[in-house]
Amino acid sequence: MSNSATDRATTPRTVWLARGRHTGSLAEDVLRRTLRRLKVDEVLDDFAEPPDPADTPGRVFEARWRVDGDVTVRARLVLLPPQPQEEGRGWILVAEAERPWDDAWPSPATMFWPDDPDGTATAWDHHHAVPDLRLRQVNPLPADDKDMRRVLRGAARESWCVHLVVHEAMTPDARGALPLTRLLPPGLRHRVVEHRAAPHQLRAVNYALKEFGVEVPRGGAVLLPPQPAPPGYDGREHAVRSVFLDGSEPAELIGVLRRFAALPRPLPEGAEEALTGLREKWTLLTLEEQLARQRELVARYAEALEAMTKSRDLYREAAERANEALAAFRDAPARPALPPTDPPAWPLQQLTRTFERLRVGARALRPAPAALSARDAGDSAKGDAEETDRTS
Repeated sequence: MSNSATDRATTPRTVWLARGRHTGSLAEDVLRRTLRRLKVDEVLDDFAEPPDPADTPGRVFEARWRVDGDVTVRARLVLLPPQPQEEGRGWILVAEAERPWDDAWPSPATMFWPDDPDGTATAWDHHHAVPDLRLRQVNPLPADDKDMRRVLRGAARESWCVHLVVHEAMTPDARGALPLTRLLPPGLRHRVVEHRAAPHQLRAVNYALKEFGVEVPRGGAVLLPPQPAPPGYDGREHAVRSVFLDGSEPAELIGVLRRFAALPRPLPEGAEEALTGLREKWTLLTLEEQLARQRELVARYAEALEAMTKSRDLYREAAERANEALAAFRDAPARPALPPTDPPAWPLQQLTRTFERLRVGARALRPAPAALSARDAGDSAKGDAEETDRTS
């Protein structure tokens, strides 16, 4: 799978995603206690802790519950192995409902982790990538400009959470110092990281936000666009002119957050594998789901058996035809052998054979050596006799 955001699949509307880090030492025990308590309180229909799969690092926890009476939600939390240079253990949570997600539904995070509003009982809400950021608390921006830019750049690079930058027009009281995320709908509460800029930091924070193409109004808020920004994102439409830090519900801000969450966005890095694990490795089945799965397996086996039977019949038919053809070939009468034919001679070969015939003919006309000697001896005797006659 490509790591490019443009190559990743879009997050389905039925899916709820979250990622964080538990900084304690007993994360597995905290999860088990929470799941058991919610099962006893009948908040959960059931939960399970499947055996560690070979292809999934860490521990896996599953939970199933219902919302709006009859809508089933299935969720899977993977508790990642501890890393040498990190405190605690990271976790990835994926939940999927039977219909598009409603932000009014309970947060899936509170089905696995304790829902302590102040976050003091268990520190499971730490940001997974940027140190010192919390999901359920106010995160003051650093006083140093370089550190501020580092924090905002790190927040913009990841897309698991929605990062909200709020500017305090004046120093808030005790109610205004509380996080705005506690006033958000449950479905958004643990997906938003709230950054706070002090009254004197307006110029510095807007200078840091300039590289992202957004600006926070005085006493207002703006959503930090992820990199790359989702289609349809407009920084002006995702800014709020005024946010009242008096404990009242920020209706305008909630509307902006909901519109932003509804934009089609690519799955964050690592979310596609987590969603595949939820859909394909789910073990917490109801009786009806088990029966349906068994029927599906039986249907697959029947299709495979039918394909094997059809293949066997085709093979048998082909073998029978081959045997019939072989028998017909054996029973056919033998054909008379054709006389061998000389291969066509090349011109050089023909010329060689002509010279060979001439040489043999000349040899046959030449007299034998013995006959030649007798004839020569006769001619010599005849010459001597004639010479004797002339002298006498």
